Amino acid sequence: MITRIAVILGMLSAAVLSPGTGALALDPGEVLVVVNAAVPAGGTLADYYMKQRGVPEENIVRVSVPDDETISRRQYDEKIAAPVRRALTEREPRRRIRCLVLMYGMPLRVTAPEIGPDDQRRIATFVQRREETRRKIEALPAGAKEEKERLGKDLAAVDADIARAQKSDHSASVDSEIALAAAGDYPLAGWLPNPFFIGNRKATSGIDKSRALMVSRLDGPDEKSVRRIIDDSLTAEKQGLSGTAYFDARWPEPAGAPKGGYEFYDASIHRAARRVAASGRMPVKVDSTERLFQPGDCPGAALYCGWYSLAEYVDAFTWKPGAVAYHIASSECVTLKQKGSRVWCKRMLEEGAAAVIGPVEEPYVEAFPVPEIFFALLVDGYLSLAECYAASTPWLSWRMVLIGDPLYRPFANKKGRDG
Repeated sequence: MITRIAVILGMLSAAVLSPGTGALALDPGEVLVVVNAAVPAGGTLADYYMKQRGVPEENIVRVSVPDDETISRRQYDEKIAAPVRRALTEREPRRRIRCLVLMYGMPLRVTAPEIGPDDQRRIATFVQRREETRRKIEALPAGAKEEKERLGKDLAAVDADIARAQKSDHSASVDSEIALAAAGDYPLAGWLPNPFFIGNRKATSGIDKSRALMVSRLDGPDEKSVRRIIDDSLTAEKQGLSGTAYFDARWPEPAGAPKGGYEFYDASIHRAARRVAASGRMPVKVDSTERLFQPGDCPGAALYCGWYSLAEYVDAFTWKPGAVAYHIASSECVTLKQKGSRVWCKRMLEEGAAAVIGPVEEPYVEAFPVPEIFFALLVDGYLSLAECYAASTPWLSWRMVLIGDPLYRPFANKKGRDG
């Protein structure tokens, strides 16, 4: 996938990321709001959001699940996916829904399916084989290099068998999973190519684009944060988002093609910075050292992308109302509610950002939105936040989350340098 993205980025031009694509911004009538009836505050916030944005009153579906950030696969299937699917079917003859909004009180994460007796027996067999292989490796004489390599490969294969039997790659964010509520049956293992992603335009993803959904959530540490997100997005959209764009790479931009995933995303941060600078929307500041932005470094932050500080937010920013930001690190959206947590999504929202992106557990770097694509589309001003995210995120049925008003267009009414 990294190779494919690199090719796409090499081909990107003003024509690719412009209204010439024929894309139309998301309409309020195409949004379906999903509320957890067990959390009354979510319903109150949904009513407020729908009135502010002009989402039709009938475009709401109420589910009933525990007020918890994690939900079992069975609960997800029965209590979330099934009612959402019914709601989509009921509305489709009148008007197609393109985007779901998960409200405050909806779970973040869906676990892997329960392991049945057959899987447990298989796991026990694999574990026994693993221990036998380890003992063989330990018993080898010092010079048996080829045999040690062969047994090492056997050991890796057994570890992979155990992971598959444990279904450890079947967990996902509720958001990324519900994007496929109308897509029919699909494999739960691992990730699936996102048909909205620009890099998949000419590829066969296996998922019918007309049956996939964009998904965002209006969520945060508390009710007040969510209402602020709604209000700040509306205000910034009317006035045009202003401030400074901060991009925190770790290395200087490479002269040649990046060799791996980390290098690719680091280079894409540099390219994103150039895209924003060329748009004329705002000044841009780039850091190309391993040192992260430090407290006081980022006043008036309107846009941000950087990496890598795991679950340890660095308070370098004063956020402008309507700010859009994400930090590339594992599990930065593992919680929005846990007191004392310093994961980046939670802390950025607490400090005033209006839209953030992060994973609910280890996603691998290539699961993040490609920075250049995301920010180039965002500053272009024609597409909504949800559309920019969908077009720049490679995978579905995986672990990423977008928090923010999906209809938000921070640059809809602000011309660039050449406007």
